[in-house]
Amino acid sequence: MSKSFERYQKRKLISSYFSVTLSIALVLFLMGVLGLLVLNTRKLADHFKEQIAISVFFKDSAKQVEIDQLQKSLVMAPFTKSADFVSKEEAAEQHSQEIGENFMEFLGYNPLKNSIDVKLNAEFVSPVQIDSIATEIGNRPFVEEVSYDRPTIALLTENVRRIGLGILVASGVFTLIAGLLINSSIRLSIYSKRFIIKTMQMVGATKAFIRKPFIVTSLKLGMLGGLIALAGLYALLFYLDLNFPELGLLNEPLSLILLFASVFVLGGLISLISTFFATQRFLNLRTDDLYY
Repeated sequence: MSKSFERYQKRKLISSYFSVTLSIALVLFLMGVLGLLVLNTRKLADHFKEQIAISVFFKDSAKQVEIDQLQKSLVMAPFTKSADFVSKEEAAEQHSQEIGENFMEFLGYNPLKNSIDVKLNAEFVSPVQIDSIATEIGNRPFVEEVSYDRPTIALLTENVRRIGLGILVASGVFTLIAGLLINSSIRLSIYSKRFIIKTMQMVGATKAFIRKPFIVTSLKLGMLGGLIALAGLYALLFYLDLNFPELGLLNEPLSLILLFASVFVLGGLISLISTFFATQRFLNLRTDDLYY
């Protein structure tokens, strides 16, 4: 009978440890994902900004040497990510593919212009800066028009600012929630041992002596949960980098190391603090209050 009871207690203890570890791992994993969002918000925003292009259209009288010189100067400019020349023939072919018919057969001529598609570095993608760049390029006598989608640029800039602020606020709120969830899991685990705590106290054990094994155990569970969360984060990063290499999520190892270390330390720290206060609470309770 005693062996059967011991096996039952052991299974119950393992089940309790498993649920606490799993809770910590899930919460830390979600915090890690949020941390990745914070670290990569700017990178994602830059990726979208750098997809916006300025189209520089040339007059029919423009000489090829003038176009080539402008393209070279744009390539060397600090605001340029890429500057690709598109001939009127290439533009006509692309347009025909988009609409599904050869419009030149209907018109009898090619109305399109030679152009250069300029993609900017992300830090220069704002309505004011693009207006300045477009004005500078458009002042050349052989340039007929500089075209870009200003409303989209303004909307993108505003949305990036709002999303960045929203993620920062969400990070703070979720950090608080994560602490509360881990604290609740640990307190429930210690609640089941409240009679053991009080019994040890009644036979003369000091508070520090009683707390020590609980704190050590919680630290181990917190670190184990942290390791599980980090394994999940690394798997997620590997998957995203494999499918979206243009984001370069693994290109900043120092930031990732700091994030992983923060998640791991946070798991142990929250476990330590929660265990200390949870055991302290039951140590300070009267024996009659343990039943409520």
